[in-house]
Amino acid sequence: MNFRNYSVPYQVDERYAKRVAYFSMEFAIHQPLKIYSGGLGFLAGSHLRSAYELRQNLIGIGILWKYGYYDQARNQDQTLQVTWMEKINSYLEDTGIKYQILIHDAPVWVKAYYLPPTVFNSAPLFLLSTDLPENDYISQTICHRLYDGNVSTKLAQFILLGVGGAKLIDELNFNPSKYHLNEAHGVSAAFYLLNKFKSVEKVREHLVFTTHTPEEAGNEKHDIYLCNNMSYFCGLSLDEVRRVTGITDETFNHSLVALRLAKIANGVSELHGHVSRAMWKHYENICPIISITNAQNWKYWADKQLYNYMEQGNDVLFDDRKKHLKRRAFEIVADQTGKLFDPNVLTIVWARRFAGYKRADLITRDLERFKKLTSNTKYPVQIIWAGKPYPLDYPAISDFNNLVHLSKGYKNVAVLIGYELGLSKRLKQAADVWLNNPRVPREASGTSGMTACMNGAVNFSTDDGWIPEFINHGNNGFVVPQADYHKLHVLEQDEYDLNQLYEILQNQILPIYYDKRDTWRQITKNGMRDVRFKFDSNRMADEYYELIYSY
Repeated sequence: MNFRNYSVPYQVDERYAKRVAYFSMEFAIHQPLKIYSGGLGFLAGSHLRSAYELRQNLIGIGILWKYGYYDQARNQDQTLQVTWMEKINSYLEDTGIKYQILIHDAPVWVKAYYLPPTVFNSAPLFLLSTDLPENDYISQTICHRLYDGNVSTKLAQFILLGVGGAKLIDELNFNPSKYHLNEAHGVSAAFYLLNKFKSVEKVREHLVFTTHTPEEAGNEKHDIYLCNNMSYFCGLSLDEVRRVTGITDETFNHSLVALRLAKIANGVSELHGHVSRAMWKHYENICPIISITNAQNWKYWADKQLYNYMEQGNDVLFDDRKKHLKRRAFEIVADQTGKLFDPNVLTIVWARRFAGYKRADLITRDLERFKKLTSNTKYPVQIIWAGKPYPLDYPAISDFNNLVHLSKGYKNVAVLIGYELGLSKRLKQAADVWLNNPRVPREASGTSGMTACMNGAVNFSTDDGWIPEFINHGNNGFVVPQADYHKLHVLEQDEYDLNQLYEILQNQILPIYYDKRDTWRQITKNGMRDVRFKFDSNRMADEYYELIYSY
């Protein structure tokens, strides 16, 4: 295949004829391609799957991480062990394209690999690697670990994605109308485009930006002199960079620059759109920020049998299918932890990336109540945790390890490792209740509950991210009613949410599950129906063309 005048290898739907290049640090396309850490990747993977389903003229640009994010293993006492293993991806094609970019004033060779659409049913994906014998060892390591902890390496990764990706597009002669940055990691592409188009206005015509961060402090910032030394600005002098970006101090804020150089940006839920506009309104020359709520690919994630039985109105087979899914997932629990879970018992699952604001351990913070909950014979429960902390996030690792130690005292509490696409789907099938309790309003969108619904789990969440657009309490899920969180100290907020969580669990969820089976089944089905179209990524991928790429 000749990649030098590349066009997508399928008939494009004319509604989506505009050429788009979609830049993301991570893509969760399918379990064997381990180049993702969490929600950002899951979202990007679903976007590419829907782009393929809808026959959109879109390509993905990412990085081929040699060791992935990391492999989650256990120490002898079952606590978290971070391991790094080289990944083999024999289904990727070598494009034969090799070129140089400047990093830290030195030329670095970049090679492009290709994931054809037919391998995993996704839009075409190009992945960049510096792990080449032509490069010195330091340059080879740029693409070794996703979100490397070393600041210079991380900046080099941003340059590889942004500058390297924009240069690849020229090598492909793809000529996209829009360069879509999924998060600000690839904003160095804007400086490459500035050299190419010679005008900020022209760059703006081509650049769109999706922000996923709901608080200013969470955005990537680096020393502007370090960025300059790393060749981040593609030869522009610092005076020119300041003139173009409006940055007057010594901190280069990637998201702020993306918002100033893009024509339009979007938050990833209605709530996040409001939060983002409020967050950035004090800054000048920000592009408009709209909302496009994240979604997940129904075709990839949903259990089709459950949906078939629901549509047939066959409750016996519907219940039987859900029990089968639970039983199968519990084999993994037994294999990893030696605990035998019962498919007839209400199973609560908390599984996602471990991060402080997501409060993995919230339900355990009142140990007395937790003991009562887990020893209740009238309304028994089983609880499963899983998820990957960032390998240098020691408080999150500590949370994970504390839960591991806690779980040793209970037959019906388990903590699993290896939380990637495969285990994620199994745990959603295992869940009767998908527990999500981030500190409001810290979750920009959070999409794991969507795919849980698609597998017959009922969402139980704090009112954050996509949840306000979805949950009708007691009808298709359960939600902790919002307090005036702005007036509460963090500890008060946690205490309020914890009390509400137990209140709803003990007085509503458990009695309905055990005493009103028909009602529980109806709540499950309502969630499955409500999530299917509004939160299928086909809707989202369509909205990007409609609202962002056509702007």
